[in-house]
Amino acid sequence: MRLDLITVVVDDYDPAIEFFTGALGFDLVEDSPSRTGDGRPKRWVVVRPPGGETGILLARADGDRQSAVVGEQVAGRVGFFLRVDDFDEAHRRMKAAGVVFATAPRTEPYGRVAVFVDIAGNRWDLLGPRPSDQ
Repeated sequence: MRLDLITVVVDDYDPAIEFFTGALGFDLVEDSPSRTGDGRPKRWVVVRPPGGETGILLARADGDRQSAVVGEQVAGRVGFFLRVDDFDEAHRRMKAAGVVFATAPRTEPYGRVAVFVDIAGNRWDLLGPRPSDQ
């Protein structure tokens, strides 16, 4: 058993693809035409960190109810966690790409961490090893 995909609801596909592939360095795994349950066109867009197994389905909000959760999928909490081997390099690269960090990097018992915000407004932890563990 494995977790294959999670969904992040976004305003639009192309800016979300650019954020995840450009700013975060994810791979675009799939971008295929699809249809909603009632036959309207949509896209099946999956991004994934290089070497990762679990992908993110970027789902364009469809209707008022879904639009209301863009950026609020976990009620303002950190709900997504991106672990990297080289925290400082990833943090520098992401900042240079325009990623907004809500907190400064800090060291916790479980490693280095800084909270960033994705294109939709969801909060993520960027996680890396503690400096003594590198």
